[in-house]
Amino acid sequence: MPTSHLSLRPRILRPTPVNLARAAAALRRGELVGVPSETVYGLAADAFSTAACAGIFEAKGRPTTDPLIVHLAGARDLGSVATVNEAALRLAERFWPGPLTLVLPKLRTVPDLITAGRSTVAVRVPAHPLFRRLIRLSGRPLAAPSANPFGYVSPTTAEHVRDGLSGTALRIVVDGGECEVGVESTIIDLTRAGRPRLLRPGGLAVEKLEAVLGVRVERPRPARIDPTRAAPAPGMLARHYSPKTPLRLHARLDADALGRLPADEAILLLRHPARSGRDSRLNWLSERGDLAEIARNLFSALRRLDAATWRVIHAELPVGEEGLAPAVRDRLSRAAAKR
Repeated sequence: MPTSHLSLRPRILRPTPVNLARAAAALRRGELVGVPSETVYGLAADAFSTAACAGIFEAKGRPTTDPLIVHLAGARDLGSVATVNEAALRLAERFWPGPLTLVLPKLRTVPDLITAGRSTVAVRVPAHPLFRRLIRLSGRPLAAPSANPFGYVSPTTAEHVRDGLSGTALRIVVDGGECEVGVESTIIDLTRAGRPRLLRPGGLAVEKLEAVLGVRVERPRPARIDPTRAAPAPGMLARHYSPKTPLRLHARLDADALGRLPADEAILLLRHPARSGRDSRLNWLSERGDLAEIARNLFSALRRLDAATWRVIHAELPVGEEGLAPAVRDRLSRAAAKR
């Protein structure tokens, strides 16, 4: 009698040559593999196989209206999945491998399932060497959204992946350590010549893209995406990256707020407060308010607080439009959106 998915937990594998070869063989067979990246852990499958990618949607409980990102081993492979333009080549040369996703017209080789039926495809080259090694060993591009149940807080460790996707078709997770960036990639739409458009802020600051392109990247106000229709890119739904615990956001928050809150509510500050004490309700993301550290620790902190079963989590929002502030603000705002 076959074993039910419900009784299985994925195995976490050390990144030895033998284990990487095993993971690549699984991908060639059309199976799912949990993979490390510099952003968050991904749930990978053969991007050229509709059947394999269907397994991603099933394992995550992800609607097929939410497209996937195709990951390549190098920028030289971009022409195998998309129609390339000068802006894409310039950004790829400067920022790949790295946390940047480009949206371009897709080629017929890319299954419609990956793109939610749209004529464009989201593509990037990950910076994590193990991810790129798996792409090369498998011999094909890999589609890989975050390796967690759809809509929940993204995973930044192999253990997060195993905890979230036990009982699914996922059998193995390659352990590449904690993610260095900690939030998903920046997504830029380059389908209109000379008018790059930000679809999702992420691990690469938009002003760096503008310096290379020599034009301003459009930053449209967040629109309410109809979940029944194909989204332009991943991570654009109003509610996403969400803990089960209600999350309330504050423009300003400090340790003194503890005295005004019930005993079953916790605080998440951006930086270490001047006065902290030993109250478990008081938490922070960075010792000195460094945005890179804040982004790197955000999802793990939300998961930890969610597991502590507080009634409410109160979180402080970063200000400004430079660096990673927009990405952190975007993740917190979507995590706190009403269901």
